[in-house]
Amino acid sequence: MTKTMQIDFVSDVVCPWCAIGLAELKTALARLTDVVKPEIELQPFELNPGMAKEGQDMAEHMVQKFGPDAMARMGGAREALTKRAADVGFTMAMREGGRIWSSFDAHRLLHWAGLEDKDKAIALKQALFGAYFTESLNISDPDILVAKAESVGLDGAKAREVLTSGRYRGEVEAAEMKWKQAGINSVPAVVINKKYLISGGQTAAVFEQSLRQIAAEAA
Repeated sequence: MTKTMQIDFVSDVVCPWCAIGLAELKTALARLTDVVKPEIELQPFELNPGMAKEGQDMAEHMVQKFGPDAMARMGGAREALTKRAADVGFTMAMREGGRIWSSFDAHRLLHWAGLEDKDKAIALKQALFGAYFTESLNISDPDILVAKAESVGLDGAKAREVLTSGRYRGEVEAAEMKWKQAGINSVPAVVINKKYLISGGQTAAVFEQSLRQIAAEAA
């Protein structure tokens, strides 16, 4: 007997572990079709709130955020991250000279997509991960956001209207504040039934075990 399970996936489009975590979560859920009926809600979180419209050089950003030796220290971690991403079928290019972009408009578009079609919203989220990490595209550019929305079957004209009008700004800001006030300060964060927290880009096996246990407790 399947149990309906509310899953809030709190994440950012510019978070590499979020891309991995979503792929692993989907794999786990595919193994649990006889146990769990998931209702996934994508929730916004900005790693770099207030990022300038023109973005920022990635190396410069990392030095400002983590210190002068940040790039050297993160070399090995980047290799491990790239391999882990490949294991779940995701290409993490992370080219030299890349830029950090604001993800706020992407979150507005995802909010709208979730109202339109939750499955397409998840597909859009994955398309935006690919745009940023694989293609090194500017995910604050409305043309790119509209193109990615269309690529998963969403209405491009409606997507552009959302972006140009500023719609859902308040809703996204309120959701971001809600999750921060709930104690979420790193992502991905997977909140189950508003009660259980699974932090980080866990493996599918860890997600599966945790979800089975939660489903059993609910029963």
